[in-house]
This record gives sequence, C-alpha cells and structure tokens, in this order.
Amino acid sequence: MSEPASERIRVDKWLWAARFYKTRTLATEAVEGGHAQVNGLRVKPAKEVRAGDRINLVIGSVSRTLIVQGIAERRGSAPVAATLYTETEESVLARERERDMRRFAGAPEADRHGRPTKRDRRAIERFRKG
Repeated sequence: MSEPASERIRVDKWLWAARFYKTRTLATEAVEGGHAQVNGLRVKPAKEVRAGDRINLVIGSVSRTLIVQGIAERRGSAPVAATLYTETEESVLARERERDMRRFAGAPEADRHGRPTKRDRRAIERFRKG
C-alpha cells in the first residue's frame, strides 16, 4: 500500500523548506556533495523523505542529526520551519561542545591580515639586525 504523495517530499526541497539552505540550488548541491545523508545512506537530491526519517547534515564544520517531524511544500517562517524537525540530543551536545571549543580557542595567528603593527615591525627589525 503506497503513501499519499503529500506525506513525502524530495530531500533537497525539505532542507530548503526547513531553512537549512537559502535556496533550493544550494540544498541540491549539498546533497549531491554528500553533505546530507538520509537514514545513514548517501542519497540523490530526488530521494523522498517522510516523517520519522533521520537526516545527517553537515554545514561548514557543524554537523547535525535531525529527525523529520513534518513535511512542508513551501518555505515558511522560521518558527514554522522549526516544527518540521527535531535535533537529537547527542547532536545538540556535540554542536554546543564544538561551539565552546571554537570560542575558547581564539583566533589563530595565521588569520591576521594587513600591515604589521608597530610592535611587529620592531620585532622584524630586531630579527634582521641580529
């Protein structure tokens, strides 16, 4: 017995409607690039998801594990989009731990751009002289 079409939706369209990506094109590229998996399997953008499916999603350095709770054909407001999924407890804890690690690590020295400061120039001169 098949399910009604309204209870299934393409994974790229669902990711867009749930506001994980700004455009459907970005969602499609993420799925094609292997950044989204459905039930532990790498899928194509046309793979249909339904309530209860588990989606592993990587955006940048942030990894999330989501359980599909609802289906939306259109992209709605953020509060409505938040009702379409729940994030697993392990995923929330891992994301918070990663956020804290980034916050306490500080900016690496290699991220500095531009001209050297006066202090840097003096250190360079001391190094050159001897």
